[in-house]
Amino acid sequence: MEIKVLGPGCAKCTKTEKLVQDAIKETGVEATVEKVTDMMQIASYGVFGTPSVIVDGEVKCTGKVPKKKDIISWLEK
Repeated sequence: MEIKVLGPGCAKCTKTEKLVQDAIKETGVEATVEKVTDMMQIASYGVFGTPSVIVDGEVKCTGKVPKKKDIISWLEK
């Protein structure tokens, strides 16, 4: 599983990345997490709000910090 956390490095983006890492540890899912901070690269995903989370190429959340239970549900599918 490939997860991308998109954002410039603000507090919300950092919190989102930590929640994703915690959810991965909690579920035991094998996943790689990439932090994308380049605004041109972020825009290439078609998102205009950060933080955003992309799981296996699918945008799951944009413009807000997701709840940990939501992240876990994305990982378990």
